[in-house]
Amino acid sequence: MSHRIAVSQSDFPDARIEERVFAEADVDDVVVGSADSEEELITLAEGADGLLVQYAEVTESVLDALPELSVVSRYGIGVDNVDVAAASERDVAVANVPSYCEEEVATHALSLLFALARKTTVYDRTVKSGTWDWKVGRPIEALPGKTVGFVAFGKIPRTFVELTAGFDFEYLTYDPYIDDEDVADSPVDRVDFETLLSESEIVSVHAPLVDETHHLFDADAFGRMDSSAFLLNTARGPIVDEAALYDALEAGELAGAGLDVMEEEPTHDSPLFDRDDVVVTPHVAWYSESSIDELRRKAAENVVRYLRGDSPHGFVNESSIGER
Repeated sequence: MSHRIAVSQSDFPDARIEERVFAEADVDDVVVGSADSEEELITLAEGADGLLVQYAEVTESVLDALPELSVVSRYGIGVDNVDVAAASERDVAVANVPSYCEEEVATHALSLLFALARKTTVYDRTVKSGTWDWKVGRPIEALPGKTVGFVAFGKIPRTFVELTAGFDFEYLTYDPYIDDEDVADSPVDRVDFETLLSESEIVSVHAPLVDETHHLFDADAFGRMDSSAFLLNTARGPIVDEAALYDALEAGELAGAGLDVMEEEPTHDSPLFDRDDVVVTPHVAWYSESSIDELRRKAAENVVRYLRGDSPHGFVNESSIGER
């Protein structure tokens, strides 16, 4: 293929996986860099047919400055940093990697739950500071038999269900984009959001960040939750209003929160960090060595597939793109 492809990445030491994919497709015009601004991204991707991005913001201005661009592929499931509407207006395909880390994220959500339920971070800190006392973590309740509520029921929560088969959990989900047939093969009951909040002892968030989910968990939502409930968020930070979460924890409206994502990332200071009932990790739920390799390969394949007329692994705006 005679194409130019630009790669903007931040976390990876090289582009060997991506370059291998492009070489196998006979693409030899590849530029790799790390863009932190619109201007840098425009310079990096000048003349490119395909653009592979990690964190760089693909805005309307960027798209206007790159008239030859045909496809933007994002490293990841979410495409928050891509103006999908503007891309669609310009007939630019937006691709993602919707399937690559289901087990990792489900396992991480469980690790947050176990840390909260068993007070492992509390015990770790107190033991290392010189206190050997099992009572510092009281109260601890047994997990088996509790009700888990999933906000959205895609591949990750389905994996969560499989991994917790021995816990005798009851499962609920709030997901307006599925119907009863979608959960017919799983032990999950569909409910409305209010029912999920009031009946779940563990709420695990797996929804995308869209207008409808921004601050879905606000003061009103926390007020509807059981005071013994845990909130887990491995999806997107802005789904949870962090100020409202802090106030709810202060008021005893829920028992704790496990957060892999924050409203602003990276976050180096938050009143939530001072709380023993909050466990925070740095947006790492997606990561394992195998998942990162799969992510990079599939993100690169998205560009190749689209440019040669095939469907990418994930096609975010397929319905908005004209005939090729």
